[in-house]
Amino acid sequence: MASEPLQISELFYSLQGESTWAGLPCLFVRLAGCNLRCSYCDARYTYEEAAQILQCEEILDWINQHPGVMVEFTGGEPLRQQGIYPLLHSLIEQQRTILLETNGSLPICGVSDSVHIIMDVKCPDSGMAAHNLAENLQVLCERQQRGARDEIKFVLSSVDDFHFAREQVLAHQLDRLVPVLFSPVITKFPPEELAELLLKHQLGARLQLQLHTLLWPEKLRGA
Repeated sequence: MASEPLQISELFYSLQGESTWAGLPCLFVRLAGCNLRCSYCDARYTYEEAAQILQCEEILDWINQHPGVMVEFTGGEPLRQQGIYPLLHSLIEQQRTILLETNGSLPICGVSDSVHIIMDVKCPDSGMAAHNLAENLQVLCERQQRGARDEIKFVLSSVDDFHFAREQVLAHQLDRLVPVLFSPVITKFPPEELAELLLKHQLGARLQLQLHTLLWPEKLRGA
């Protein structure tokens, strides 16, 4: 395995707080650095604070202290660092369940079908919608045809974001492709308002609340 080091923000063991995998024990590898600056970002420390430089072997040693536990790579933006690929390969060989959360602005074509991608589609109020990489939707479709299990997430800050996301779901029939998650920024868009809109429009998307913020509201990281 190539030993290209990775810039790491934090490593922690917790419950998965988002996605259809929510509630399961999970090892989190949060990579440092991000190419986007979303208005609602809750992990600014990943690009504002100095990173820890770790070799892949060191990260594997930490992961292997928890045999069989699901692993998620998140950020920041994990696909900015090429060193992630040999690490993913090693975990695939272990037959681990692997999640990769990406902001959707970088190509996902190099990610193995054995890795479960959770891909954001950025909404206008994020300030980053222009960075959505359109071809990633086609790649995601091709992955599902090969048996991959991926998901798409929209983070919503307003009713306008809801209608943008709804148009994307309908235009690309995303709810027939993968699970679609609508996650409200609760300080800006009350979850009950989003729930009413989902019921009104009978949209094939799931309302997602961040489980870890409900369980440990005082923890700003490591949860």
